Amino acid sequence: MISFQLKSTAEKDTIMPVQIESEADDVYVLRISGLLKQSEFSAEQSVLARKMDSGLKPRLLVILENFEGWERGADWNDLDFMISHGGEIAKIAIVAEPRWETLALAFAGAGIRRAPVKFFPLSELQQARSWLAE
Repeated sequence: MISFQLKSTAEKDTIMPVQIESEADDVYVLRISGLLKQSEFSAEQSVLARKMDSGLKPRLLVILENFEGWERGADWNDLDFMISHGGEIAKIAIVAEPRWETLALAFAGAGIRRAPVKFFPLSELQQARSWLAE
């Protein structure tokens, strides 16, 4: 398992609440906690984009733990990653508290991107993993 932990450039010793881990069969687990900042999300997209540029077709397991939402006032309208790499993602499973379902599916581009995107409550993490493996 490969684990990436990004550190803020402003606070070198503070681990940001976004982590990505590589697992078998091209599954990448993106764990997000707290308030998701646009800069942190862009940094993770860059890490994944570099891997996808070398031929990776990832299955994404996005786990929102103790999630507080998205940074307000940030420019979340940048679609460069979705346009340039969106077609290379095989599947996206989102695991979170049910109150985040509608917003998380919209944020992930469910219904817009080619890859299937499915939401699972936190209690169904194993079902999310099984769905990704299908």
